[in-house]
Amino acid sequence: MSDPRQDPLRDPRFFADPYPTYDRLREGCPVQRVPTGSGGHHSYLITGHAEAREAFTDPRLSKDTARFFADRPSNRDLHPAISRNMLASDPPEHTRQRRVVTPLFSTGRVRALRPYITRVVDGLTAAWQPDTEVDLVADLAVPLPVTVVCELLGVPESDRAALAGWSHDLFDATDTGRVDAASHRIGDYLTGLVEAARATPGDGPLPALLRDCDEGGLDPAETVSLAALLLVAGHETTTQFIGNAVLALLRHPEAFDRLRRDLDLIPGALDELLRFDSPVSVATFRYSTEDLRVGGVDIPAGFPVLIAPGAANRDPSAFPAPDRLDLDRDAGGHLSFGHGIHRCPGAPLARAEAEIALRTLVTRFPNTRLAVPEDSLTWRRTRLTRGLTALPLTLA
Repeated sequence: MSDPRQDPLRDPRFFADPYPTYDRLREGCPVQRVPTGSGGHHSYLITGHAEAREAFTDPRLSKDTARFFADRPSNRDLHPAISRNMLASDPPEHTRQRRVVTPLFSTGRVRALRPYITRVVDGLTAAWQPDTEVDLVADLAVPLPVTVVCELLGVPESDRAALAGWSHDLFDATDTGRVDAASHRIGDYLTGLVEAARATPGDGPLPALLRDCDEGGLDPAETVSLAALLLVAGHETTTQFIGNAVLALLRHPEAFDRLRRDLDLIPGALDELLRFDSPVSVATFRYSTEDLRVGGVDIPAGFPVLIAPGAANRDPSAFPAPDRLDLDRDAGGHLSFGHGIHRCPGAPLARAEAEIALRTLVTRFPNTRLAVPEDSLTWRRTRLTRGLTALPLTLA
């Protein structure tokens, strides 16, 4: 068991490198009760791969956060579009909303988006020159998925930077007031965007999405919450995916060189890059609706359950030598996109964006290197996602 007095997921060392913490916890027990936050609260943390897969598909683990907090006092003030979305619901509500979302990221639709994604990447990197320095996070990993998802939602270009900033604030684990304020800015903005689109119907991605929502039986609040989910989930984790993948390749130059010499390896390498440093460290909120047993551990009803894909992806029982980046590994069983009915529907789009970004980097700048000492890199202070605050590169 972990130290009963300390939250292992709030230690500064965890944010810098969560894997030693995950290894220690998993070796103790892949499912265990840990302190979370302050005030004597506890959750069950799942760090084993088999146990995480089991938990992801257990219907006794609910994602209905509104139901969980209904009779629990809270000083939080999240906008309903953020707190009551598809990701925070169970069937049949979840099933009904997911039917609207899934077709947006079908193989055919993502294939049709690839030329647009390529144009966005080319535009963002057009001014990049050898022997100059760029911040891969600010200059590519953030604006690429933001631009794509804002295009899908019909967000004017003049508003996209503000939305990206609010989404960034939404993941600030150090300031709940900032998180709540960001949720209202996003919710209010998207409410206005949807209302304006309904007032002047026409062609384009957003009117098409609204028609899909109407046909799927979503009410106005559910439609706004779906737009918010597409915005936040549609770019935040992809930003971390791209940054983490590039850093992993720079740390393993032989892998970077293999991709440079054979670009056809890039699509297959994405699973190992996702496994090696997952952009989702701890999955979103779940809680036990009744007593259950996971991995031989009894979990009482009414407790939050934290499933950690970042830990599961480094479980040596599922991936031998898990701390080694191995492009020849079959990493298709990673849990970075989740598993079961809540598996990320936008995974095909995230993969396409990361693939095109990596292809551009290794093709145009095959000798790129870190512009700062590796130990000076800083990571965002949130247990939910794992990503760099900046990734300074010297292009070459």
